[in-house]
Amino acid sequence: MAIHFPVLLKEVIESLNPQPGQKFIDATADGGGHALRIIEKLMPGGKFLGIEWDDKFYQHLKFLISNSQFSNEVTLVNDSYVNLKNIAETHGFTNADGILFDLGMSSWHLAKSGKGFSFQKDETLDMRYNTSAGETAAEIINQYPREEIERILTEYGEEKFAGRIAEAIIKTRKQKPIISTFQLMEVIKTAVPFWYKTGRRIHCATKTFQALRIAVNHELENMGTGLAQATPVLKDGGHLAVITFHSLEDRIVKNFFREQTKLGNLQILTKKPIRAGLAEITENSRARSAKLRIGEKV
Repeated sequence: MAIHFPVLLKEVIESLNPQPGQKFIDATADGGGHALRIIEKLMPGGKFLGIEWDDKFYQHLKFLISNSQFSNEVTLVNDSYVNLKNIAETHGFTNADGILFDLGMSSWHLAKSGKGFSFQKDETLDMRYNTSAGETAAEIINQYPREEIERILTEYGEEKFAGRIAEAIIKTRKQKPIISTFQLMEVIKTAVPFWYKTGRRIHCATKTFQALRIAVNHELENMGTGLAQATPVLKDGGHLAVITFHSLEDRIVKNFFREQTKLGNLQILTKKPIRAGLAEITENSRARSAKLRIGEKV
C-alpha cells in the first residue's frame, strides 16, 4: 500500500505549527501522509495519537510506525473519531496542542481497496471503511425502499435525478440483485437523460456513489459527533484543523466553527477556507475541491 498523498500538507503544518514536546492528534490518520510529517515536527519529546477507522490503513500505518525511530512516542488506535474524547482520555491525550481532521477519502480507496468506492472498476458494492461493522452499499441498494434511496441520493449526493435513479434501481433489483459497481453504473445510465451522460465534467454516477459512501459510513453524522468532542480535548491556544472535500462537509464544519465561536470556545483563524494552489492541483487533481478551516481554542 502506498502512503496516502496528503492534501494541503504545507498549509496544515504551517497552521498547526507542531513543535518539539507537544501533543497532537490526527483523528483521520489514513495512510500517514499528514501524520508522519507532524510526528517529525514533534520530536524530540513530543507525543502523537493517530486514530484510523479503516482496518487496512490502520495495519499499514502500524507497520510504518513500528519500523520507525518514533515508535515509542506514537499511539495508534483502530477506532472511529466519533469516540475521540474517550480515546484521548484513555491514552493521555487531553489538553492536546493540535487536532487534525482530514475528511477526504484517500485515492487508495478508489484505486486499490477493492471495496467498490469507484465506478471505474468492477468491484463488489461494499463501501465500508471498516468491514467489521455496518451495512454495505449493496444492502442499501437492494433492501431499502425507493423513497429512502431517493432521500439518500438527494441529501448526500445532491443528485438532481435522484427519483429517476431510485426508480430504476427498484425496477432492476426485482429482476436481479445489484451487487457490483458496474451493474449500478449501468442502472444509473439508463435512468438519466442523454445530456447528463455526455459532455459534463463529472461522470453521471459520481453523485450516486458519493451519496452511498456517505450513507454507508454515516459520514455527516459522525463528523458532527467527532467535531463536538475536539474542543474539550484541546488545550487553551490549541489549534483545530479540518479539511473537507465537498460542500456538505464544509457546511457542517463552517457552522460548527461559528457555533463554537458564539459559545466562546473557539476563535476562527480562517475567515475564508484555505485552498490548494495551482502547483498542488496540477500534481493532485483531488486537491482542487479541498478546503482547510482552522480554529484556536480560547
